[in-house]
Formats: sequence, structure tokens, C-alpha cells
Amino acid sequence: MLTDTTIEKKLTAMANDPKIKMRGNKVNVFYGEKQALFDVDLDVPGNAVMALIGPSGCGKSTFLRCLNRMNDTIDICKVTGDITLDGEDIYDPKIDVVELRARVGMVFQKPNPFPKSIYENIAYGPRIHGLTKTKAELDEVVESSLRKAAIWEEVKDRLQEPGTGLSGGQQQRLCIARAIAVSPEVILMDEPCSALDPIATAKVEELIDELRLNFTIVIVTHSMQQAARVSQRTAMFHLGNLVEEGPTDKMFTNPDTKLTQDYITGRFG
Repeated sequence: MLTDTTIEKKLTAMANDPKIKMRGNKVNVFYGEKQALFDVDLDVPGNAVMALIGPSGCGKSTFLRCLNRMNDTIDICKVTGDITLDGEDIYDPKIDVVELRARVGMVFQKPNPFPKSIYENIAYGPRIHGLTKTKAELDEVVESSLRKAAIWEEVKDRLQEPGTGLSGGQQQRLCIARAIAVSPEVILMDEPCSALDPIATAKVEELIDELRLNFTIVIVTHSMQQAARVSQRTAMFHLGNLVEEGPTDKMFTNPDTKLTQDYITGRFG
């Protein structure tokens, strides 16, 4: 039988585990009277891709938006429970939400470049966060971010042209570069390929695989094939509950629940 001291030591060790980047504990989300998430406990590993899967309306995007407090922008939304980033409570009143969102960046379903030049799309974040002191430093961040997002070669001769003039796949990689530019630790992706064609999707998936070496990535996807291709861990949601979570290869070959098995094999959802 575990003593209180042993349990406390174990919890402390888990809290300090460098493999865990973010941790959700008993997370509940309410939109007015309607409850959207129920007591979700989920650990997000560092330098890996975690896929959140499940049918429409299951709570996966709601949980994703909790990780950088995007739900704060919805007046009727209330979040309870604990969510930590490197052991620090991100809902602590002392936390600067702007700074949090620089550490936990987000890429949305539909590419949303600013109505500015390609250069300014990337330079905007580092400039407002005071991350660069000179034009040369800013130029370096812009180039580095575009290179990391695997789009530099396609845009290096047109940096002053509007970002909105790029193709859909290029715009999404531009948005990923924009997120990278402020040196985040975590990148949240809410169905980043749903508006893209298969070729652009393949490029973004390849990019995600490269980015996980330097970033923690959480991706919401409706595509089982995409979850299987890009993620190391997968979490299955249904009706606001976390059904199960585990290594992606195990989830797709030998899930613990019939619900997950039925969803992955296309029997519902």
C-alpha cells in the first residue's frame, strides 16, 4: 500500500518530469449552462506531437483552446480545474495572457495571414514582444522562421508582397512561421490541413514532423490517417469526456476501449 509520503513524492516527480510539457487536471469547461468538458486529465509530452481525435462536438477543440486560454475570449465560457505549463498554473491571475500566448502559439483551421506583407506577417510578433533590437536581428528572425516553416525558398524574393496573395498551403505555412517567430515552446494546431489540398497537406505534415524536434505540438484532426502519420501520442474524446490516451501506434492497433476502436475503424463519427 502506498503511503501519503510515497504518493506525494511520486506526484512531485511527475510534476517535475521534463517529458511532460503541459498537464490538464480535472478540466471542466462550461458555455453558460452547457458543460462541454468533464473532468479531463491529460498530459502533453514535450518535443512530441499529440493528436486529439473524436467526432464533431466531442470537446477536442475546446480542450485545445484551454491550453492558451483562447476560451477567455468567450464571455459565457468558464474553465475549472488545473492546467500547467512546466508546472506553472496558466490560469493563475498573475499570468500575463499575452506572454502565455507567445509561449503557446496557435495555428487555426483556416489560414489567416495578416493583411500585410509576408515580411510584416513574421516581423509583427517579435517586434511587439521586443524580441529584436535591430533591423538586422529582425531580418534574421524573419528568415529563420520562414526557413523552419519550409517556405523560405518560395517567398524569399517576394517578402514585400502581401501574405494573402500566397496559395492556401503557403498561407498556412506562413501562419506556422508567424507562430514560430516569437519562439514558442508549444504550438497548438486546430485542424491545420482541413482547408488544404492533398499536396499542401503532405507539406504541412512533413513540416510538423520536423518541428517536433524543437517544439511541443498538439494537433486537433478529423483525419485518422493524419493522426497516425504525424503524432506519437493520441487522445480520444467523446461527448466531452477523455475516453483514452496513449501511444499512437497502440491506439490505432490495440485500443483499450470499443468506442475508440469503432471510431478509428469508421463505425461512427
